Amino acid sequence: MIECVAAGLYRIEVPLPGNPLRSINSYVIKGERNLIVDTGMQRPECEDALRAGLNELDVDLGRTDFFITHLHADHLGLVTAFAAKSSRVYFNQPESEFIAGSRVKGGFMAFLAAQALRSGISEAQLEEAMRQHPGFKYSPPDYPKFTIVADGDTLRAGDYEFRCVHTPGHTPGHLCLYDEKQKILFSGDHVLGDITPNISAWADDSDMLGMFLASLDKVSGLDVRLVLPGHRSVFTDLRGRVEEIKQHHRARLDDVLSIVRARPGTAYEVASQMKWDFVADSWEQFPMMQKWFATGEAAAHLIYLAGTGAVKKTEQGGVFVYSAE
Repeated sequence: MIECVAAGLYRIEVPLPGNPLRSINSYVIKGERNLIVDTGMQRPECEDALRAGLNELDVDLGRTDFFITHLHADHLGLVTAFAAKSSRVYFNQPESEFIAGSRVKGGFMAFLAAQALRSGISEAQLEEAMRQHPGFKYSPPDYPKFTIVADGDTLRAGDYEFRCVHTPGHTPGHLCLYDEKQKILFSGDHVLGDITPNISAWADDSDMLGMFLASLDKVSGLDVRLVLPGHRSVFTDLRGRVEEIKQHHRARLDDVLSIVRARPGTAYEVASQMKWDFVADSWEQFPMMQKWFATGEAAAHLIYLAGTGAVKKTEQGGVFVYSAE
């Protein structure tokens, strides 16, 4: 599906078969040089849909650049398949370094695996998750040369002038694009209209939830009339949605704290007792990937609470256990 969301600016809905997200939004800004914001996973269904949409819009890839909001495969996966030799691929520095690390033996994959084990996921579950993880299955076979951009840098495309806004939380280097004159925000996975972004722990000493909440405050101060998210429909009430997401995390923090007060546990054990929107009769019926993301989210909330002193983190046999102070 193609939707014209503003003058010279189009949304292509790229399907994600079998994924709870259902689809990703790839945006096209037409101009002397076109700009594509995010792409879809490296899989045939995504590539066919994006290519069909670009053909319908008569996009010349030879004069097209790309802006990738963050490293997840549903946003970055197809950039190598579509970028021409003349294309610039704008990306952030922290995650370009993660990707460079993934080329080294072990690298980023080993980093994620170690974090999962410290969160209480078993070796057998980890092996299953690694086989299923979309980031491992649908990332590009290789990566283009990135043009690094950072907070405050500007990009021009068509009739638009965008400022890069660093919004860490969903990922460490996540970037949004903001046109102050047109009051348009490409929010990536930082702010979504009817679902909440997954906020997972990336490292034991990295407060991803704290960064995410600060990034919400950062974009809430922007004058925005139209939000173009990475998933689902475009929307208009940025500040109202930011407050809803903050309230969601306040409730989740209360949930996590009450669980730990009742009984100390690992992030995996806490996740198994949390309230989730996913439809299943029990935690045991959750697919492994949903357990993976839920455990990462539980860990992010536990790390945040540990930073406030509300819970205490101790290491027991290579696994972190959280208890109430």
